[in-house]
Amino acid sequence: MKSILSSIQWVVFILAGSIVAPVAVGDAFQLPIEEIAGLLQRSFLIIGIGSLLQVFWGHELPIAEGPAGLWWGVFMVFAGFGTAMQMDTYEILQSLEMGLLISGCVFITMGGFGLINKIKIIFTPMVTGTYLFLLVSQLSGPFVKGILGVGYMTPHIDGKVFFSAFIILIFTALLSKSRYPMVRSFSILYGIIAGWLLFAVLGITKPITIEVRSIIDFPKLMIWGSPRFDGGIMLTSVITALLLLSNLIASIEVVKKQVDTQQMVNYNRAGLMMGINQILAGLFCTIGFVPVSTSAGFIATTRLKEKGPFIFGSTLILLISFFPVITLFFASLPPPVGYATIFLAFSNLIIMAFKEFTTVIGDSSRMQILAVSLMVGIGSMFVPSSALKYVPGFLVSIVNNGLILGVIICIILEQVLIKLERRKES
Repeated sequence: MKSILSSIQWVVFILAGSIVAPVAVGDAFQLPIEEIAGLLQRSFLIIGIGSLLQVFWGHELPIAEGPAGLWWGVFMVFAGFGTAMQMDTYEILQSLEMGLLISGCVFITMGGFGLINKIKIIFTPMVTGTYLFLLVSQLSGPFVKGILGVGYMTPHIDGKVFFSAFIILIFTALLSKSRYPMVRSFSILYGIIAGWLLFAVLGITKPITIEVRSIIDFPKLMIWGSPRFDGGIMLTSVITALLLLSNLIASIEVVKKQVDTQQMVNYNRAGLMMGINQILAGLFCTIGFVPVSTSAGFIATTRLKEKGPFIFGSTLILLISFFPVITLFFASLPPPVGYATIFLAFSNLIIMAFKEFTTVIGDSSRMQILAVSLMVGIGSMFVPSSALKYVPGFLVSIVNNGLILGVIICIILEQVLIKLERRKES
């Protein structure tokens, strides 16, 4: 019984973190509601496959796959370009489809030639801490807006939604601190159930308006059409693949610490599996996915460190993708409930970031690098997209992404410092 509940909690955690991105991308491209539902269905398929590939043949850790923030940003940016330039929606999507295939090939090349282990050495505790801090900084806005009900029923703060979500947040937080393991370990699952019921009782859930035509529906390949080559998107995809290494490596590092494992992780094999998953995302026309570091916060909150429930939960996600009725049921989860119940899991990432930063306390040079990286990363989050109108397309997704920009600066400055220190020693 405990294993079943643990698996269900993994399912809920993965679903809660994976619903928003496909829906937002579909809305940005102004896709019909039926196609948005299909995008969500195919996303569940790739998440399930990717998680199982990694846990069996990749990094072998309980790390859920989720929408890559950088790919999410790339899709949103090119959706905006398409609207401004009056380009055909499906031509852009076909080009992004090709971009995912290229990204997958880059990862397979890096993993196959053993390059990832060489790149891994630049991801020091300071870089990992910077990544975690900026990740939470970037996601805190959507979380707070979600809990306030902004954009749920109305474009404004909704008092009823906020009050209900806040109650669920406190309820979940209290459960996570319970002295009873069965309560503490399943706090997120209980919070989801209670929140969903509360929203239903108060009449603030959204009805399902899509008609299900068949019980079983297998996700289809290349539903956007054949991949289409575009030079700008190709270059963007190569850069995106290289930058996603920070997601992959940081996620592995922080989860390793939470599960207290001594096993050696083969980063090249993890990169190889991620490449396969990127290619599958392109073939099945979804956004790109990556092992998400928020799994560490989830594990810290629930103390579910075993791989068994994670494997079963990922398998359930995979199976859900074949049943439209089940997919629509989970998709109807009110986003404010999802944000409220996993708020604590995300906030735990800040604690992990501070622990990483303790390694540089007392080192004035590294603390200065940390300060610059965080200031640039957080500051760039406030630059409006309209200000990047004349910036080359392949740079927009970097300049407009504080997480990636801050991490890049941190890596460059620390590597320069390391070289200077070595010269002094010699």
